[in-house]
Amino acid sequence: MIDNFNDNEIGPNWGDSYGGVSEVGGQARVPLVADTYAGYQTGRAWTLAGASVYLKIVTLPAVSTGTDVGVHFMVTSNVDGTAIGFKINVVTGMLRMQANMAYFDAGAVEITYNAVTHLWLRLREDGTNVYWDTSPDGSTWTNRRTLATPAWVTAAVDTCALDLFCYRDAGATDFAAYDNVNTLSDGAVWTASAALTGQSSLAGPAAIAARASATLTADSGLAAAAALSAHASASLTANSSLLADTAGTEIPEVAAMSAGDWDLYIEQGATFVQTWTVADDPEFTWAGWSARAQIRSAAAENADLLLDLTDYLSIGVPTVAAIRLALPASVTETLTRNGRWDLEVVQGAVVVRLLNGKAIVSPEVTRA
Repeated sequence: MIDNFNDNEIGPNWGDSYGGVSEVGGQARVPLVADTYAGYQTGRAWTLAGASVYLKIVTLPAVSTGTDVGVHFMVTSNVDGTAIGFKINVVTGMLRMQANMAYFDAGAVEITYNAVTHLWLRLREDGTNVYWDTSPDGSTWTNRRTLATPAWVTAAVDTCALDLFCYRDAGATDFAAYDNVNTLSDGAVWTASAALTGQSSLAGPAAIAARASATLTADSGLAAAAALSAHASASLTANSSLLADTAGTEIPEVAAMSAGDWDLYIEQGATFVQTWTVADDPEFTWAGWSARAQIRSAAAENADLLLDLTDYLSIGVPTVAAIRLALPASVTETLTRNGRWDLEVVQGAVVVRLLNGKAIVSPEVTRA
């Protein structure tokens, strides 16, 4: 779930939005009309198990004549009034970390809200607890509350929805604005001159595009624009070649970029097959490389290993530029919980992470 709201269209992930919300100027705008609820909302197609969700709130409404004016960032269950998340109380100036049942949490934690220190908000779960964190920049986080994970948070993949909603009981109509859900990138495009190293040359300026949460780095020259994309049967696209003096090893262009965000949706008890291919370079081959991947309960050193995918990866199948993952039904039926995963390719001392994201398990219903 990633959205920087830069296409000025409400995406399909927000299919349950309500109250006249809009996407304006690269932000998700939620109106505050007296005695009316409005919000950006996903369908119940998510789980917070072993995962996190973060964003920044860039515009708050005015108090006006209201006595209840709030901006919310909530993960809700399929039971009305049961939810975890944040509320910025514009009237009192307090930031509330709450785990509601019947719309209330007697143990909620409140601190004085600071628009700079608390610009970014994050909810996360690690298999044991849920955490409420704040950050001024989306990188350095401070934990504000910790609570044992409520059972509904990890119960099933289709239990949770993300709801970014606002309400005022009275006063003039205005709006709040959210941005950068699960990404630090605004998807902007920069054109600049590139610095040259002693091992490379550059004929002209390089246009570098950063989309979603991807960033571009390179230890040598970049001869042309580079893009990384991941889709079902995904393409890893590189429009130029990148060489580094690493024991004479040729490093693929994707090594110069952050791993692509790609979630695995695995149906428990069913055969699972997925293929990733370098699509735009007919000369490219993964020959000489090996692939490895794992699913763990969280992206942490001490996280539980849920499934080692390495034995089920094939290099050069079905084409020389492809990597294929094939899990038999007997393996997927052993998966009982969601987690995190990544895919790496290795040649000698060179390790390239291609993809990372959530591993979401759809529980099996029909059984032998």
